[in-house]
Amino acid sequence: MKKLLRIIFGISCIMTLFGPINGYADGHLKSEKEKVTLLLDWFPNVDHTPLYVAQENGIFKKHGLTVELLWGNDPDAPLKLVAAGKYPFAVSYQQSVTIARASEEELPVKSIGLLVEHPLNTITYLKKSGIKTPADFKGKKIGYTVAPLDVLLFNAIAENAGLKKDDYELINIGTNIIAPLMSGQIDAVIGPFRNYEINLLKLEGAEADFFALEKHGIPDYYELVIITNDSYLAENRETAKHLILAIKEAISFTKKNPEKALQLFFKANPDSRKELEELAFRDTLEFFATTQVQMKEKWEAFTKFAVERGLISKTVKVEDLFINLVEDEPSTRE
Repeated sequence: MKKLLRIIFGISCIMTLFGPINGYADGHLKSEKEKVTLLLDWFPNVDHTPLYVAQENGIFKKHGLTVELLWGNDPDAPLKLVAAGKYPFAVSYQQSVTIARASEEELPVKSIGLLVEHPLNTITYLKKSGIKTPADFKGKKIGYTVAPLDVLLFNAIAENAGLKKDDYELINIGTNIIAPLMSGQIDAVIGPFRNYEINLLKLEGAEADFFALEKHGIPDYYELVIITNDSYLAENRETAKHLILAIKEAISFTKKNPEKALQLFFKANPDSRKELEELAFRDTLEFFATTQVQMKEKWEAFTKFAVERGLISKTVKVEDLFINLVEDEPSTRE
């Protein structure tokens, strides 16, 4: 399930395509239960379980909202549509927000809350490869799917392990992560998520292991964040706040009642591949956000890394990247 940062380039035409940011000019509640749309970053999967818990268990309604969860078959679209004011909220990534704000057009999106608070992205390899540490990538063929991000991340990890760029070969494998690894076309691949591809390989009968990026030279970052655009937030701050309060409560329910939460996800998504989703959910549970208070240091660290590695060309002010709308005390909408 490679779903990360295909928005890196090609965003220069956003304002032309979607027009000015004026989709929510009134800023007023239109009914007792305000209707809003939250765009998903990828097709529905257990990374989104708290969102479906909030929807199916009445938590959104408790906070005065009716929330439509949409996936439009294009991972590029959610951030672009929110930036253009066509929809109020989306699930996105810390890296995507950073790149969007550092772009020439400076797309006006920011993170207002958290869904998954640590990286799921990995470098994955088969155990039979003999790889034990990142230094073992010497002489190996490494697959990647997203340029330049995957290349930058892998080079940073390899450098941290004492390797030079000519010590390994990077190969663009497109979106098919599993087949090239299992066939021996590549020895390892950067991009698989620790909760999905590892379990998919297991179901295919292959024993795999992985290196967590944040443990090998990459700054810890928020995997999944909730975003809105600046204009909508300025005029609808309370709506945004209650959305995050609802998500916070739903994450708490998910952590305390994992089996019930998973069944609510399956109720909303009956065609899911249950065997895989059950394994993925088990490996995702500990990564759901423990707080909705985002850390300034975490955003600063990734921005600094992105500038140093050439992922972005300028430093972005952290106040443009995120805002904390709620504290850690429980609250409900009246």
